[in-house]
Order: sequence, then structure tokens, then C-alpha cells
Amino acid sequence: MAAVEPVPGAPAAVVTTAGERLLVVADYHAGIEAVLRSEGVELDSGAPRRRERLLGLVAETGADRLVVLGDLTHAVGDPWGAEREELAALFDALGAPTLLVKGNHDGEIEPVIEDLAVDVTVAPAAGTRVGAVGFAHGHTWPSPEVLAAETVCTAHEHPVVRLEDEVGGGRRERVWLRGRLAPAPFREHHGEGTEVGEELVVFPAFNDTSGGTWVNVAGQDFLSPFLPEGLADGQAYLLDGTRLGRYDRV
Repeated sequence: MAAVEPVPGAPAAVVTTAGERLLVVADYHAGIEAVLRSEGVELDSGAPRRRERLLGLVAETGADRLVVLGDLTHAVGDPWGAEREELAALFDALGAPTLLVKGNHDGEIEPVIEDLAVDVTVAPAAGTRVGAVGFAHGHTWPSPEVLAAETVCTAHEHPVVRLEDEVGGGRRERVWLRGRLAPAPFREHHGEGTEVGEELVVFPAFNDTSGGTWVNVAGQDFLSPFLPEGLADGQAYLLDGTRLGRYDRV
């Protein structure tokens, strides 16, 4: 099975498949602060910090290519000026080609990529495969081709857990979700003959201000149409690698 190896302490993973070393991140949400300011939430731009963090990870891991599992931008539809500026600065400094799997926030990303004239390949929302690994954002059903991969990587959920200390204080932590691909929901959607791989990996959001799905809080619904049913025996892991056990029992 192709390995999806989280980078310790980072919302990113290294995937080696088809002779390539990929750095994979999800839910970058460029320009999120500008959109939030328009809604009355005052936040300084985190663009320089996001950019330097991502560039550092590309250099640290020696990646041949960057893969973004959707929501590279934040505003739904035509990207705002702040988003365009952030992407221009990022791709101007990025030395690796990029594969972007479209997310629900990336609806009109292609003209921006064309204007920037950068080495970015855009894959459809249903996803794409690189060797033995399938990549999809997760806001819609992955294609049968993606599901047939040994490992399927998705995003969209921004999974987080609430952790409590001895005195009742709580904190929010981003987590990875990993488990077996449960065939039933995918075969119900695509047909009984749909081939389904072995592992499903749900990535944490790269952007730390974008909120998330509380996976261990009662009454919280998942966003992806195939979750939680498509994730069997799902385990939660903190960014530092700590295994928390079943995500719904943390």
C-alpha cells in the first residue's frame, strides 16, 4: 500500500507513489481574512505566515510536486483581489509544480491560474489518481477511478476534536482521520460493481482559522456526503502523531 506519512507537527503529508514524492495539503483558504473582514470579523492577514509555512514544508520534505486537496481559495466563485495577490506571491516563490483538486471554494479558479501563468494542473472535484493513491476534496462523491486506488485522500471536513483537562477546561485540536474504506455507501451511489480501495485518509485543514467539524461532539454532522459511513473504524491522530483512538470516542 502506498504510504501517506504525515509530517510531524504539520497539517501535511508526504506521499510516495508512481515514482514521485508528493507533499499533500488541504484547505489552504487563501484570502480568508479578507472575506471574514467583509463579514465584520477583524483579522490581520495570515498570508505571509501560510506561504512561508508551506514553502518550508516543500523544502523540508524534498517534494517533487505539491498536491492541494481543494479549497486553495476561500471566497466561493470568482476569487477576490486578496486571494489573487496571495496566490501570486505563493506561486512566484514556489519551486515545485502543483496539482490542485478542485474544492467547493475553487469554482472559478481556472482563469486565475491562467492569468498567473504558473505550473498548476487543475483536476475536477470528483478527483484524480497518482499511481496507487486517489485524491478528492470530499464535498462531492469521489469518482470510481479514485475509489479504486489503494488509498484515498480527502479533505473538506477540517476535522477537529475537543480535548478537556482535569479542571474542565477545553481546547480545539486539528486531527487526521484514518480508517478502512467502507464499500457500502460508495456502491450504493455508484453501483454494486464499484471497486473500493483499502484506506481512507481525511486531512486536517492547513488553514488554522477556517473552523472545522467537531468529530467527537454529539450532534455535529459531517459535511462530506460519504462520511461517516464511508470510514470504518476511523482513528483520530493529532498533528504531532498522537493516536487518540476512535474519533467518536475521544
